[in-house]
Amino acid sequence: MNKKKNQITFQKMMGHLKTILHHKRLVREGCFKAGIYWQGITHDLSKFSPTEFWVGARYFQGDRSPNNAQREDIGLSTAWLHHKGRNKHHLEYWIDYSIEEGSPLAGMRMPKRYVVEMLCDRLAACKTYQKENYRQDSALRYYEKGKSHYLMNPESAALLEKLLTMVAEEGEDAAFSYCRNVILKEKDSY
Repeated sequence: MNKKKNQITFQKMMGHLKTILHHKRLVREGCFKAGIYWQGITHDLSKFSPTEFWVGARYFQGDRSPNNAQREDIGLSTAWLHHKGRNKHHLEYWIDYSIEEGSPLAGMRMPKRYVVEMLCDRLAACKTYQKENYRQDSALRYYEKGKSHYLMNPESAALLEKLLTMVAEEGEDAAFSYCRNVILKEKDSY
């Protein structure tokens, strides 16, 4: 670890805090438009825990997740391991042992409200890190770039991809309206 490079400074701490607050505001706005108000209010509260916050401040760069910088530095992200186990809008929260022969792990089907929150999270993350380079199809392009290594339930993945495509082609308002008036009106079967 490069100790000097990864020291926590006041500037990095404040930059990280501003990034979290900006991201949370964007997610909250999206969640409210989609009709999942409580999730918009409580989204990513674990980022304020010492386990996540101080790692984020130490590895803050402003243009990408500090979790990736910690992975590059020490080979894993302790903040991410903490975060994904506490936030149901992450596909990794829903990975469990598989009951299928020959497949040790599987992505479980996510309740639709968490897929909708994942949509809001991905849009907000792209806006936060891409800033003026954000485009309507940014979140879809980011998803497509990484989906080959996702361990995600096929139904949940299809819904997320449908919503990301809707944002790319028709805009956020159409996607949020669809979430509020169609997706969230459907009952999950469990």
